[in-house]
Amino acid sequence: MLMRSDPFREFDRLAQQMFGVTQPGTWSRPAAMPIDAYRVGDEFVVAFDLPGVAEDAIEVNVERNVLTVRAERRPLNLGDNAEAQVSERPLGVFARQLFLSDSLDAEHIRAAYDQGVLVVRIPVAEKAKPRKIAVTGGRAPREVTAQSDVKTIEA
Repeated sequence: MLMRSDPFREFDRLAQQMFGVTQPGTWSRPAAMPIDAYRVGDEFVVAFDLPGVAEDAIEVNVERNVLTVRAERRPLNLGDNAEAQVSERPLGVFARQLFLSDSLDAEHIRAAYDQGVLVVRIPVAEKAKPRKIAVTGGRAPREVTAQSDVKTIEA
């Protein structure tokens, strides 16, 4: 039998049932998933923690510069004789949205899932990358726009 050493765990469980859980183990609203985000060279890398989630239960979508990650943690299939002694791991659908700036290339996003971590790589758009501007010497030629701009010199 498992023993709990935290006397406040029951209060947490009751609060979850009253405010966020419709029935034990089923969330009524998407729960947040923790992320880390980094800039690595010419791309942004975002790591989502999704422990216990099967690869086929993860969706990554982009629409109008909004990246949406949805994942579902399903209960373990232990048979009909299984009786929960402690149930602290939230089950159900988790979702997280990130708003992407126009300086990111939403057309070339890549995602990989390994050991409970989803890593999404978002390249920086070509138009947002730093670039050198050539500097030339001399005056820029003046463009003639109207006949009144032309002066004639008579000798």
